[in-house]
Amino acid sequence: MRKLLAVLWLLVPVGLIAYHYGPGQVKLQRDRAARQLSLARDAEQREDFKAAYDAYGRALHELPDGDKDARLLTRLSQAKTRMYVGELPEAMEDVENLLGDASTETSNRALKDQIRSTAGSMHYWVAWAMRLEGAETAEWTEQTEAARQHFRMLSENAVERGDAKSAVEHEKNLEATIRLARMDISELKGLPLPKECKGNGNCAGKCRKQKESRSKVPKKGNDARQEISKDKQKGAGTNDRPEGGS
Repeated sequence: MRKLLAVLWLLVPVGLIAYHYGPGQVKLQRDRAARQLSLARDAEQREDFKAAYDAYGRALHELPDGDKDARLLTRLSQAKTRMYVGELPEAMEDVENLLGDASTETSNRALKDQIRSTAGSMHYWVAWAMRLEGAETAEWTEQTEAARQHFRMLSENAVERGDAKSAVEHEKNLEATIRLARMDISELKGLPLPKECKGNGNCAGKCRKQKESRSKVPKKGNDARQEISKDKQKGAGTNDRPEGGS
């Protein structure tokens, strides 16, 4: 019995070391990430979006690779803060890339819908900003069409699931997008500038560069733009702006 106890006692340090470099290390990573996420949310409350963006970046650095949903959600939160530091087209591109990654990295439908809704909203705000900049019709229409496709897909999927509440919300966003596309520029200029568009300049120029860059890179099979481009147009419109998601 004494020999057995002695052996077990000698094995304790081995177990502690194994825990430290195994599950223990993962727990430490998550704890450090949680601290950064808390700092990011506090910064958002103060509307210090640059600090929030940086804190989300540090959280991503700490989060274990295996925490797929947590990493996707953190990337989404970081993209939202980027929108408020004058980089709306860049944030939109981040969310589109995120949507493509989510299609293979998670089965969390609610998270995928949240990402898609945010993508639709960002295309909507980019279109708004581009119209005010005097961009060519074909350029800003590309953004309203992308937003429309996202919201339509969300609405139709919600109907198929029997989720009437979500279907109504997405339908409102769809109608708001269509109304933006049909709105006379004089009417648009008479509306208050949305906070999502404030501080964002040269959206048209940035979107052109993004488009040129994408044309030089082979498309991925799960590219979100390929998925939504298969949809066909559908009518209608009220005067609500997109709710949630952004």
